[in-house]
Amino acid sequence: MDLGLSEPQEMLRKIARDFLATECPKSLVREMEEDERGYPPQLWQNMAELGWMGLPFPEEYGGTGGDFLDLAVLLEETGRACLPGPFFSTVVLGGLTILDAGSEEQRKEFLPQIADGKVIMTLALTEPGGTYDAASITVEAVPDKEQYVISGTKLFVPDAHVADWIICVARTGKGSNPEEGISLFLVNRDSQGMTCELLSSLAKDRQCEVVFNGVEVAAKNILGQPDGGWDVVRKLLQRAAVAKSIEMVGAAQQVLEMTVDYAKERVQFDRPIGSFQAVQHHCANMAIAVDSARYLAYQAAWKLTEGLPCDMEVAAAKAWTSDASRQVASLGHQVHGAIGFTLDHDMQLYSRRAKAAEVAFGDADSHRETLAQMLEA
Repeated sequence: MDLGLSEPQEMLRKIARDFLATECPKSLVREMEEDERGYPPQLWQNMAELGWMGLPFPEEYGGTGGDFLDLAVLLEETGRACLPGPFFSTVVLGGLTILDAGSEEQRKEFLPQIADGKVIMTLALTEPGGTYDAASITVEAVPDKEQYVISGTKLFVPDAHVADWIICVARTGKGSNPEEGISLFLVNRDSQGMTCELLSSLAKDRQCEVVFNGVEVAAKNILGQPDGGWDVVRKLLQRAAVAKSIEMVGAAQQVLEMTVDYAKERVQFDRPIGSFQAVQHHCANMAIAVDSARYLAYQAAWKLTEGLPCDMEVAAAKAWTSDASRQVASLGHQVHGAIGFTLDHDMQLYSRRAKAAEVAFGDADSHRETLAQMLEA
């Protein structure tokens, strides 16, 4: 099998790595952790000019005509660089969902604006229960003539404080199972009755609580079919899980390289610590974890891109990568020792993000359970 990247993908990776090394140094990452907005507008606009926001969208909607696998290459580099800001929220959670389920009118209205960097989007899915199943959706959208009235609370909504539009997953009816009666709504951030509050998080990744208090949304702002939105949610969760896995691979690769470089340079007992077998084995285990995670994540990304059945591959990729990312960060800290825990060192940037990414869109245990159920079927 040819597991390599195509020539255009290799060029994209090189351009992205060089750009982020220059425009997104760790000093900027640290600065944005303390900035309420969480991202620099100039960097956002520069990324849009490079075509990153429109990478997975067809040219007819202002994109560059790439696909999800191309986006995966870019996401690995954003994970490697600890890119701050709403890129994942806008493109993966927002734009691709509109491309999947939106009407032609919705696609023509939103996708070109996303591609130009003029609109920021996010997804309001999880609630106080914190799970990703249909039964946890309790926010209600009640029909009222030509509109719906949404009431309830969403938690852990990424980048909602800077989003122009929020895709809200709400319950519009009841059926024989929880997956029936769910709809997706495009809600303007300035809608009356909606409030947003930033939450404190380990990764400082701008998670928000969004409260809908009788928010009125026009019926034309439904994405897909009323009451039939769970199929859309299921697909976006698969894509988000793979995309987050790819991000984690990029971050883990950077941790591996940082750790190997440190092991070669750090001298103890008159010799580099990389000459000690225990440290060598740590680095070897990190390399095994990174490469196996990359294989599983890209296999799932390729199947998603090709439209092939991939439930097992997605579950395996997120389960393994969640564990591998945590393991690599832990071993990296062991090799670095005390210095890796200081705020001035980059290790803590990656370990905090690894912990947050581990539980995003389903943790390892939940995906193992999904995989086990499919094996028993």
